[in-house]
Amino acid sequence: MAYVLLKHLHMTTAYLTVVLFALRLLLDLVGRPGWRRTPLRWIPHANDTILLAAAIGLLFVTPWMPFVHGWITLKILLLIGYIVAGVFAMRQTVARHWRVLAAVLALVQITAIFHLAMAKPVLF
Repeated sequence: MAYVLLKHLHMTTAYLTVVLFALRLLLDLVGRPGWRRTPLRWIPHANDTILLAAAIGLLFVTPWMPFVHGWITLKILLLIGYIVAGVFAMRQTVARHWRVLAAVLALVQITAIFHLAMAKPVLF
């Protein structure tokens, strides 16, 4: 029962993370930086905290272990890359072309994370 609840919470918050990231990118792209003075500035952080808590909870109720199961290890490394790229994509002081590149990189990494989560391949 706990597994099912944690899994659905984790999946829902993961999808919401991507939607919120894309929405903020889109608002910046169309020249509406006013979102930075609204709750849209902090809601993604609250959502990501819940996402991380659900992920840690899943590690406690499943046999999957980081650094033993390669797909989880790769997911964690991609998550770190996604966070770094996302920070650069959102930073207004970074040149626009670098922000676009960082946004594309972040979206590619999140796509890879979703693939790993669904496929759970044996990597190494």
